[in-house]
Amino acid sequence: MRDNYEKQLKKLNDEMIEMGSMIEAAIEKAINALITQDVALAEQAIDADDEIDRQEKEIENLCLKLLLTQQPVATDMRQISSALKMITDMERIGDHAADISELTLLMAGTPYIKKLEHIQKMAKETMVMLVESIEAYVELNLEKAQAVIVHDDIVDDLFNTVKKELIQMIHDNADNGEQAADLLMVAKYLERIGDHAANISEWVIFYLTGVHNS
Repeated sequence: MRDNYEKQLKKLNDEMIEMGSMIEAAIEKAINALITQDVALAEQAIDADDEIDRQEKEIENLCLKLLLTQQPVATDMRQISSALKMITDMERIGDHAADISELTLLMAGTPYIKKLEHIQKMAKETMVMLVESIEAYVELNLEKAQAVIVHDDIVDDLFNTVKKELIQMIHDNADNGEQAADLLMVAKYLERIGDHAANISEWVIFYLTGVHNS
């Protein structure tokens, strides 16, 4: 009986890793599509959201099955309940990758009003957070999870920089307004992805320690 239970817990772990890989790939496509104004790649990132939603449902069903058919000990219970919380944040990250790609489609065919260096930097930093939050879960690494939460300040600072630049561009030339607003939304979605990665790490910390801070 316990052997089957251990197999199901391992399957949960594998499915979580798979979902992590899916959202990493979706963000990478979304950002590359944004930078290169690649419509086909943006559409791929949008389509990926359906697969991510299906993966969330599969993990949710597995967690509920474990809770209903087994009698998890405290640590296992934390693993399962943390996974249920984490997949909500992971699914939202997939949504935001699709949101960014929707904006890419709106801006396609028009040259950007500014270089996207700070948005690219934001994307890079959020990817670091996301990858390390998933690694913290897989490796049961408390320090890595804590580092992700601290890292969120970098993303927040970059968002404020992007916001100030875009507001100044609108002030200087009202014709920049529409695209500046779209680029600001891209930056906002990236900031939210950082927040969700920090949330994932909070749940990893709960899984490992039994303490949830936020």
